[in-house]
Amino acid sequence: MTSTTGHTITVEPADVHVRAVHDGQVLAESRRPLVLRETGCPDRYYLPPEDVRTDLLTPSGTRTHCPFKGDASYWSLPGAADLVWAYPDPRDQVGPIKDHFCFYATEVVSD
Repeated sequence: MTSTTGHTITVEPADVHVRAVHDGQVLAESRRPLVLRETGCPDRYYLPPEDVRTDLLTPSGTRTHCPFKGDASYWSLPGAADLVWAYPDPRDQVGPIKDHFCFYATEVVSD
């Protein structure tokens, strides 16, 4: 857990089955995501690259910086820019999310 002036981030394994779907196509599905909880933000699931259809994604030129997590790189689909992101070199406090993919729309699947 990281806490800086009231800002807290935790990363831990999530015991859920999650899926990312866009226009009816499954882009990712994982039973071993990490959940990142951050003050003021929705919970986000970070999926291991082996569980993501990276063959469908195209690297984007978009980069963003978070003072708590580091620099993010983005990937797109045709007609869906910057749909997914990852932190190739995250800050130490969120190190487990390194190279894991996060989608804006991830659903928890009931088994």
